[in-house]
Amino acid sequence: MSDEERHRQSRLVTDEDGAFDAERARDESLPVEDGEVIDTDQLADHQRYLEGRGIYDERNRVNDLTGREWKYATKSVIAEGYPPDVQHDLRSEHGGQKPPRLCAELIGRFSKAGDTVLDPFAGVGGTLLGASFCEHEGTGSRDAIGFERNQRWIDVYENVLERENDERRDRGEPPLETQDLRHGDCASLIEEIPDRSIDLLLTDVPYWHMDELEQTRNERATRASKLGSFDAERAGDDDSGEEDTDSGEFNQDRANDADGVVDSDGAPAEQTKAEWLADMGEKFAKFAATVKSNGHLVVFIGDMYREQSYEFLSADLARAVESAAPVRLVANLIWYDPSKDLHVYGYPFSYVPSMVHQNVLVFRPDRSE
Repeated sequence: MSDEERHRQSRLVTDEDGAFDAERARDESLPVEDGEVIDTDQLADHQRYLEGRGIYDERNRVNDLTGREWKYATKSVIAEGYPPDVQHDLRSEHGGQKPPRLCAELIGRFSKAGDTVLDPFAGVGGTLLGASFCEHEGTGSRDAIGFERNQRWIDVYENVLERENDERRDRGEPPLETQDLRHGDCASLIEEIPDRSIDLLLTDVPYWHMDELEQTRNERATRASKLGSFDAERAGDDDSGEEDTDSGEFNQDRANDADGVVDSDGAPAEQTKAEWLADMGEKFAKFAATVKSNGHLVVFIGDMYREQSYEFLSADLARAVESAAPVRLVANLIWYDPSKDLHVYGYPFSYVPSMVHQNVLVFRPDRSE
């Protein structure tokens, strides 16, 4: 760089009143960060300026975000209502599906390009689609592995990917990469994953076990059924706020497709809340063994209102996982969907919350090396 170019880049760009002129700086293609022109000659050896993104620190082992992007990503609330895109008509058959672009955002926060992401409760593949979006709309391609015991949801994922890529080709956009979605029980399939080979585990846990009826989220029978309660003695629920949404309230479809346990007659058996927590703890102990020491485990879990009582499932699950697996909870993010419809629960006799948020628990391995 010549002395003249260096001087042009380093000088402060001001307007007629002597104030910083950001528009002029952009017009002159000068690097700007937080309202200041960056002197790239003053950057440390481990820093580099990325056009339009800010300063990237090559010591970053968590993700590929610049300092400016990292600052935004540390917000504990994700206040975004993701539009019903990516073949939502197909994916919404699964009551617990999460927006692929929300998954892509979380993958971008907790992994680097080329990393491997695992979803042991993959459903219709929101995590896998999110990993594929990272190639075109994020910081780079990720490989993803998913486990799903219900072939129906695997078929949905494949149909979604086929239809989405047909539309992308019609628009002249590159197709989304097909990820590795495996059919089977996560407790068995996890044995195929080598220890400390996964960079990020991102999943939405099943809330409880129940019958395997092939119901969709729109069927009234879903709301009417009482088989989704944790405790058998709670079968006589009132109408105090059960909802088949992916906002964390009662979700029959998600329950239908949980990894099942069976009784002595071979029929699916109900679980108590304590049994569910113990089962999740046991599974996450296996999952954690596959995650690298500098990796993360990121888990969606909604709280629940039942029988006029708030079930703090996120706190219960966090304690169960920490007790059973060599991990520690390092953050609880909130996904708040401002576009969520509100329901008049309890009025005018009792206050009942209308859930418009999900908890996103963030764990890190905590093991002796």
